[in-house]
Amino acid sequence: MTSATVALSVEFFPPKTPDGADKLRTVRQQLYAMQPEYCSVTFGAGGSTQEGTFATVGAILSEGVSAASHLSCIGATRERVRAQLESLQALGVRRIVALRGDLPSGYGIGSEFAYASDLVAFIREQTQEHFFLDVAAYPEMHPQARSPEADIQAFVTKVRAGANAAITQYFYNPDAYARFVDDVRAKGVDIPIVPGIMPIVSSSQLLRFSDACGAEIPRWIRSRLQSYGDDLDSIRAFGLDVVTGLCERLLVLGAPGLHFYTMNQSETTLDICRRLGVLSTKNLLQ
Repeated sequence: MTSATVALSVEFFPPKTPDGADKLRTVRQQLYAMQPEYCSVTFGAGGSTQEGTFATVGAILSEGVSAASHLSCIGATRERVRAQLESLQALGVRRIVALRGDLPSGYGIGSEFAYASDLVAFIREQTQEHFFLDVAAYPEMHPQARSPEADIQAFVTKVRAGANAAITQYFYNPDAYARFVDDVRAKGVDIPIVPGIMPIVSSSQLLRFSDACGAEIPRWIRSRLQSYGDDLDSIRAFGLDVVTGLCERLLVLGAPGLHFYTMNQSETTLDICRRLGVLSTKNLLQ
């Protein structure tokens, strides 16, 4: 297996301080050894990080790497989204991760977009095929979905609105991914569905994120992480084994690529890629 046969991509969040921006610049340069197909940048609740998102996307593009901006629509107006699309076009962006998003704390509900499918349809209406559009997928079901079938139908609706590909919420049960892909294929969906990969570097952070977003941590993983307490070296070693094994299984299942949620760090993602054989020493020396 070589990097040429596995499409890799990475995700960052926009830094909030000059020191954070400097750190992310260094992290990006390290992760470019993966030769990522693109780097995506998150948007924040209600578009709260728009300025930082667009600035980070612009920086990545200036470094000669393809960049995708997240764009969320909850709480947004058509006029505002239209202006954002114009800004992204002016930056030279050709890829968007289109999401419903979460409302920021204390924000009123009013919005001209109820679902991500509404945003996808609007982007297509405004820009035709200018943007490659990724949407979210939830192998273990969206936490706010009424039922698994309703969740599958919501995904199908996003695809029919004009999505080109999907990136999943992170998960640690490869069977959930395989079943989700089978279910949507049975509905006529044929776009690539790329698994989102969350490296394990901190048990407390992972458990907090997972409880917030509805991602299931299998009991055996949760128990092992809790048993290590504050032993960060053991947590990291265990996490590397778990996530590398997950990636290997997903590739065997036919996953079209791997999308890493880096949390603006490089070391663990690079170690996973080394173990998978998709990162060569030559890449690291360039």
